[in-house]
Amino acid sequence: MMKICVFASSSNALDSQYVDEAITLSRLIGENKQTLVNGGANVGLMHEMLLRASESGAHTIGIIPEKLKGHKLVSEHARELIITKDMMERKALMRELSDAFVAMPGGFGTLEEILEVITLKQLDYHKKAIVFLNTNGFFDDLFRQFERSFDENFAKPAYRDLYFIAKNSHEVMDYLKSYVSPVPVNKWYKVPTNGQE
Repeated sequence: MMKICVFASSSNALDSQYVDEAITLSRLIGENKQTLVNGGANVGLMHEMLLRASESGAHTIGIIPEKLKGHKLVSEHARELIITKDMMERKALMRELSDAFVAMPGGFGTLEEILEVITLKQLDYHKKAIVFLNTNGFFDDLFRQFERSFDENFAKPAYRDLYFIAKNSHEVMDYLKSYVSPVPVNKWYKVPTNGQE
């Protein structure tokens, strides 16, 4: 059973296309008898996904820090609920427990989470699958920024293989089922030696 960590928005004010795609992914996770891991909140796409995945037969794990629990933001649809002392511990546990990571459209927290797992994969801390679910072209501007980093040698072009861009939930699941971890790329460009070997 694969544990799929989905980074998703806590906003309740989203266009229906984002909610619909979250529901589709949740149902596919359940139908494939996988486990959904997420932030455990009772708001936004996080809540919707816990509810729908659970209804579809998935095991669900919600991981939420004490501070948010204190604000009464815990979803009742996480079959397994883990309370952490802070956000850093929450993210570390999500990374540790999960076999793959998917970013749904989201705000600053979602971006922080997905970029962190990409960075850690780049540094060979893990070899797990990473997917952007690019509903409505939401991440297109981010990918343009990535391309500038590649073009101007801030990142190696081979790092395009660290993540996959999916148009829809079916592409996400197909990729995860067939995923083979890539051979690590040496992160470091040749360091100038000032004429010394």
